[in-house]
Amino acid sequence: MKKIGIIGIGKLGLCLALELERAGFEVTGVDIDPNYVDQLNNRSLNSPEPGLSDYLKNAAHFRAATDLRSVLQDDISMLFVLVPTPDAPNGGYDHSYIDALSHELISFGRRDAEVHLVVGCTTLPGYCDQLAQRLALYHYSVSYKPEFVAQGTILQDMEQPDIVLIGESDAKSGQEIQRVFERVCKNKPAFHRMDRLSAEICKLATNCFLTTKISFANSIGDLALRSGADPAKILAAIGGDSRIGSKYLRYGFGFGGPCFPRDNRALNHFARSRQFDLLLSQATDAVNNQHLHFQFEHWMHNHAPEDMIEFDSVAFKKGSVSIEESQQLALAIMLAKAGRRVKVRDRPEVIETLKLRFGDLFLYQTEPDG
Repeated sequence: MKKIGIIGIGKLGLCLALELERAGFEVTGVDIDPNYVDQLNNRSLNSPEPGLSDYLKNAAHFRAATDLRSVLQDDISMLFVLVPTPDAPNGGYDHSYIDALSHELISFGRRDAEVHLVVGCTTLPGYCDQLAQRLALYHYSVSYKPEFVAQGTILQDMEQPDIVLIGESDAKSGQEIQRVFERVCKNKPAFHRMDRLSAEICKLATNCFLTTKISFANSIGDLALRSGADPAKILAAIGGDSRIGSKYLRYGFGFGGPCFPRDNRALNHFARSRQFDLLLSQATDAVNNQHLHFQFEHWMHNHAPEDMIEFDSVAFKKGSVSIEESQQLALAIMLAKAGRRVKVRDRPEVIETLKLRFGDLFLYQTEPDG
């Protein structure tokens, strides 16, 4: 049984680890939190991500550790890296976790046999080439293989992807990654292999196209409502054109969450670093903000001052527990601060976070998980 190591086993890294284990690999994951590692090893972790806790309980060939040296064994030649790359103040990404990891790998000296480092976290275009240069002398090759997943459907998205994107170090490394994910995927996705820089741009551009589509749908919907027309029927007709498609073309809240807004900003940041104005992505952000203010005015106009305004979820999308850059939450806050009574129904984790952060700004109702 081939062994694989994963450095960084938060929600995304853990999902990948368990998918690899399910596909027949022996997987060791590394995390810095000993309590979390204990929960993983005794299979007691209760995750809100659908299916994750069950996958963990059934994983016979997965273990977690806190010592990086546990994955620096001679029989582990492929290491996936899924550490955080949070937002940087300049609009890019903070690569300090990967930088710290690379320094630690270097401190252990040159490897006798080549180790294939596969970066799965989102990076600014060009970073993986820099990382490869830094680690080449120590017998590490570097490839880039991002995930296209959404909270609430991570396991499903990993098992049934539309595409698998690989920014390969070389053709041999790309083939190795492809063979691994041919075993993970339950469908037969298209594999798109290219150089690291192209793959980094492709990952951001894919999400930015989706944000553009969402913003277009919402702007047309706003125009329709202002004109007295029907947004749903208009967008259904537009989406029925096979050149366009109906996915992400419905009228609703603006885009938010931990990926879309920051990827849009990061691609703009990269474009500016190359003296190029990516006007479409800049407009997408502006439209998303304009739509939020249109919704506020629309809801204020269409609800009497004494009405109770109810939100059945304020997570960035229903079924998630993340409120990061949630447009639903932003609208609820604006309405409540304008003096309207706002009631939020959501999962216990979300309600607890809201109470701590916003106190009695809202009325609350806890909905059962599931």
